[in-house]
Amino acid sequence: MTVSDLELVTVTDRSAILTWTTRARDRAGRWRPVPADTEVRIAPADSIGPARTHHLDSRSTAYHYAEITGLEPGRAYRFEAYSNGRRAVPARTLVTRRSGTPESTGTFTTATPPPGRLLRTVALANDVHYGEHTSGLVVSGLPTGFRHDTALYPEIMLDALLEDVRSPDRAADHLIIAGDLTDSGTRDQSLAVRARLDSWGTLGRDYFVCRGNHDKPEQLRGETRDHWGAVFHSRQRLVEYHLGGLRLIGLDTTRLTGSGGTIVAPQRDQLREILSASPHQPTLIFGHHPVTSHAAVSNPGGPGFVLDPSNAAALHTLYRNAPGVFLHHSGHTHRNRRSRPNIGIDVEFLEVAAVKEYPGGYMLLRIYEGGYTANFYKTRSDAARSWSTRTRRQYLGLHPDHSLGSCTDRNHVTRRDFSGLTRL
Repeated sequence: MTVSDLELVTVTDRSAILTWTTRARDRAGRWRPVPADTEVRIAPADSIGPARTHHLDSRSTAYHYAEITGLEPGRAYRFEAYSNGRRAVPARTLVTRRSGTPESTGTFTTATPPPGRLLRTVALANDVHYGEHTSGLVVSGLPTGFRHDTALYPEIMLDALLEDVRSPDRAADHLIIAGDLTDSGTRDQSLAVRARLDSWGTLGRDYFVCRGNHDKPEQLRGETRDHWGAVFHSRQRLVEYHLGGLRLIGLDTTRLTGSGGTIVAPQRDQLREILSASPHQPTLIFGHHPVTSHAAVSNPGGPGFVLDPSNAAALHTLYRNAPGVFLHHSGHTHRNRRSRPNIGIDVEFLEVAAVKEYPGGYMLLRIYEGGYTANFYKTRSDAARSWSTRTRRQYLGLHPDHSLGSCTDRNHVTRRDFSGLTRL
């Protein structure tokens, strides 16, 4: 049996989450999942002696998920993960094997949370692709994608997301899904994903959405039918919400054709008016396409895959004149990545990995009076962990290096003054 794929996924002020996989070869020499127990040993990094068992789950699984709680904020720890007495090691990917990663050093440091009370918690997610049948395709059926054997994996992963963020240990007050809710924007897909979301909460109060390039209008015999728009929001219209002093603005960055993004002049002008009217109000903006030059040159699709340069420059200028804007959340690239702004502005540009496939999760934004923490969580259901493990082999096994992101991309703390926000 091999015990591999070790990832330190999440590090908060008082907890850490590790995942790994156990496998063995069958008689034909193929790797198959093998159930085993789940053990994590941990100790303060400055302590003497071996690490002690902090987490032990005797239930057998091949897809291991261990959440370690009761840690001290701002303290370094060393850790070891085991299954059936065999120590877990990172997969042969740079994202966890390179020098200095927690997986390679066996150590991590818990965060120091911002000062003040916790005001509210917002889950950031994207790329559900409801209705998709094959994951991991790029063009013309290449490379070979992955299909679920018995079910529709977007349903499995969305249900796991909705269950996870509402659980008491995550306790998200709101959920934002930044585009690609559907695979092709059909009426059936749009209605089905809306029904699942409505079972979780109310649109515009509990959850918020914007359109992605997959949520496109249908072109039929020269006629455009916007089924997604009829179910959610009209095309190229922004949406604005207020939550106890926190402003949320959702942008529609999609084109009628193509995978790249744009913003039409009326939507851009409306955004300018909103931000100009109250430039210091704490504001979180979300749209499907990334909007920085750093994102343009670092994603495999290149500059044509993100927001066009003129609109990206316009957004940066608007944010410079509206210091209340503190975070721009996007999806589309299916990766966890903080990218640098094009100009000197105090705004975090955050891409979040896809819900539908490895690493299969969401970012939890905990807003305190003195700042916020951002932590990525994988979804926890048995079916979600199985599918996430399978799709980590996408793109010739290179998917983890693209999508997981560094530990600091996935887990970080930002100081900011939110003392004017109302606590839930």
